[in-house]
Amino acid sequence: MRIDNFADMKRIVILLLTIFLSIPTFSESPEDTDKQKRVFVALATIVDGDTIPTFEMMEVVIYGKREFPTARKQRKYDKLTRNVMKMYPISLEIKAILVETYLYLQTLPDDKARDEHLEKVEKGVWDQYLPIMKKCTLAQGKLLIKLIDRECNQTSYELIQAFIGGFKARFYQTFAALFGASLKKQYDPEHDDEDAMIEEIIWMIDNDML
Repeated sequence: MRIDNFADMKRIVILLLTIFLSIPTFSESPEDTDKQKRVFVALATIVDGDTIPTFEMMEVVIYGKREFPTARKQRKYDKLTRNVMKMYPISLEIKAILVETYLYLQTLPDDKARDEHLEKVEKGVWDQYLPIMKKCTLAQGKLLIKLIDRECNQTSYELIQAFIGGFKARFYQTFAALFGASLKKQYDPEHDDEDAMIEEIIWMIDNDML
């Protein structure tokens, strides 16, 4: 192909650049060779008659471990980090149980069968998690309530009410109140500073930074 002038060369370079940068990249890891990963998309913008490559970049969120001006605040944050690392996996397990239970209930023929299954699920949850919760602190229990709301988009009170009825929900709420907790506690990282820190910690856990 013959290139007669600089303008033609510029257009060709832009075209090649656009094509090249739009090609998906692949991980070199053997187990990931079938997973396509697009880094960015090359576009072009016309400015005063010139074609200028522009790039639409993916949003990147960067968190780092917080450092505080006082040792007391640093210890409080480090304690929160340890608590999140302990309770976050439990909240994911509970979410999985709720999803599995909900889907299974849809296959049962009547209310009697559903009630019987929910009784078994309730007993199973108590048997599995009561020994774990006995070893948890009150702060960890309160944290788990908020994490359940984060994962399920419903408070623990609402979930209990939906699955096993309002009476049980009120009973467990009263029980929790005896220890200064509330099953109606919501997770709000937009307006609560501690929840915002929890969100950062979870992000670091999900990205293998903790």
